Amino acid sequence: MNLRWKLLLSYLGVVAIALIVLAAATAAVAPAAFSGGMGMMRRGQEGGNRAPGQGMGMMGTGRGASDETVTRIVADLNEEINANFRQAVYGALLLAGGAAIIAAAGVSWWISRRIVQPISRLSAASGHIAAGHYESRLPVETGDELGELTHSFNRMAEALAQTEAARQQLIGDVSHELKTPLASIKGYMEGLEDGIIPAAPETYQLIHGEADRLQRLVRDLEELSRAEADQLNLHIVPQDAGAIASSAAEWIRPQFDERGVALTVLPLAPPVQVQADFDRTRQVLLNLLGNALQYTPAGGQVTLHLARMADAVRFTVADSGIGLAPEDLERIFQRFYRVDKSRSRASGGSGVGLTIARHIIEAQGGTLWATSDGPGLGSSFTFTLPLA
Repeated sequence: MNLRWKLLLSYLGVVAIALIVLAAATAAVAPAAFSGGMGMMRRGQEGGNRAPGQGMGMMGTGRGASDETVTRIVADLNEEINANFRQAVYGALLLAGGAAIIAAAGVSWWISRRIVQPISRLSAASGHIAAGHYESRLPVETGDELGELTHSFNRMAEALAQTEAARQQLIGDVSHELKTPLASIKGYMEGLEDGIIPAAPETYQLIHGEADRLQRLVRDLEELSRAEADQLNLHIVPQDAGAIASSAAEWIRPQFDERGVALTVLPLAPPVQVQADFDRTRQVLLNLLGNALQYTPAGGQVTLHLARMADAVRFTVADSGIGLAPEDLERIFQRFYRVDKSRSRASGGSGVGLTIARHIIEAQGGTLWATSDGPGLGSSFTFTLPLA
């Protein structure tokens, strides 16, 4: 049985119960009340017709006979009136019941139409989405619960569409990332087989380097998968913010010296502790410092600056490199997005480091964002961690 018939039967059931209760109450109360009223009227009339001081002799006996006749007539009249009264009441109830049934059917049809149609549309649209058509949307026509349900359905459909688009993009990006090193390895192997490329140590080192790129990409994808599934293994305890920054800076400083880029660390004084995972936060700083080094020319400057806030510590990596356009500020945290499209994949990493970094910081209760005054004016990457 569909919802429309259930609503109709529920309305008719309410009407039927109301009519039964009303009929029972009328049959039990109305005749007694009506008879009592008629008795009071009769006694009033008898008292008014009897003369004061009237005796009970033979004349009284005659009077009694007359009273019996009147009583019988009144009783017959009362019974007839009660019968007519019940007939009139039941007739009125019958008409009222018919009208109530018609009204209930009309109201049920109108309400069920208002309820069933949106639900039917939701059912049809969910079937389209289940079949892979994520573009299905429904108009929000009311502001009640059904309207809220429709709005929630549209949000769900939008989220599914975005997830599907991200899945397709991820497949395309991963395919592209895998294609380059695999093509290089295949080319070297074919050259070795044909004798075009000499079987020298340098050749094997190149092949080994391409295999390392594949291994790093797989490792980064595994890390990204865990980060996006909130399955990062974090050991969050009070940590010295300055110690984390110094450890990351000293580890990567030789690369800055080799490239001719100055690296400056401005620690906190006095030291401040934050709630963080030491190794994961150091990983984020190394990623940010590595990106700054990658996109800052020789002779440039990179600064790692720490500042205490009301309830957090702010870590900022600022560089004098190529800068960011406004449309790049948020997209750089997307998977495989690159600001400088001319750079090779080998020199630019896997392209998921910033995505992983944001997930790591957010999992520790902080936020990560980027700022820049524009292309050629450098950029800053900032994240916060809560105070311990």
